[in-house]
Amino acid sequence: MRIVFLNLQSAKLPSSHHSTPSINRSILPSSSFSFQTSSFHFFYIAFTCLGHWNLPTAITMVAQEFTVDLNKPLVFQVGHLGEAYQEWVHQPIVSKERPRFFKSDFWEFCTRTAWWVVPLIWLPVVCWFVSMSVNMGHTLPQISLMVIFGISIWTLIEYIVHRFLFHIETQSYWGNTMHYLIHGCHHKHPMDSLRLVFPPTATAVLLVPIWNLVKLFFPPSMAPALFGGGLLGYVIYDITHYYLHHGQPTGDVPKKLKKYHMNHHFRILNKGFGVTSPLWDRAFGTLPASKVAAKTR
Repeated sequence: MRIVFLNLQSAKLPSSHHSTPSINRSILPSSSFSFQTSSFHFFYIAFTCLGHWNLPTAITMVAQEFTVDLNKPLVFQVGHLGEAYQEWVHQPIVSKERPRFFKSDFWEFCTRTAWWVVPLIWLPVVCWFVSMSVNMGHTLPQISLMVIFGISIWTLIEYIVHRFLFHIETQSYWGNTMHYLIHGCHHKHPMDSLRLVFPPTATAVLLVPIWNLVKLFFPPSMAPALFGGGLLGYVIYDITHYYLHHGQPTGDVPKKLKKYHMNHHFRILNKGFGVTSPLWDRAFGTLPASKVAAKTR
């Protein structure tokens, strides 16, 4: 939002120009005469001042950038940031204080999910889908392979969605607003424990078309176990993501994974898109370089 003020009151005009200057109208386009004489004289004086005198106070440019009020609901504010949104959203506020998203208590409630809700709701669904393939005659080794394949497919989906959707660059009002809702809020407030895992309602909506796609490409007896494996991969992802932000790992592998993910948040935003594994970052060249390697370049 930019406001431009024309301030001619402080301009010191030479005494010979106190009266309105005479104008040779024959050199002006005919459309100019549609303006009132007073308006034409105003713009004539303004441009004359700019062209012939060094008057820094003649025109004052004032740029008023939009400022987000963190004490008010944020979702419908961030869209006004325009091009400045990308810089703003990647300047994290490392605090456990929880910002308010919506004025409505109902919609505010819908944005908050405790981490334990994810396994509580979705693990029984995983078991139900896997049991469907078992009841169709598949052996335990076959079921295991299907579930593992489903988990593997999820890790690729995790990478693609994180890289190409969650980190899409937006500038428009609604683009900024939607990005903030789906992922930007997590980068702005990375320690908000109730906005780290995906709300179950939104997950359920997305699962319907995904299940239909799985049924389209795989045999009826295999599709349930593959879908169950993919859903299990999602549950592992959400729990792992929460732990990397709020847990205190003691083992070597969890420590490295936590450091890997924190690098994505605070050091190299355009790399390290894998959360449960750096496998696809290695495959697609988005593995962040270590600090030692970066210093030697």
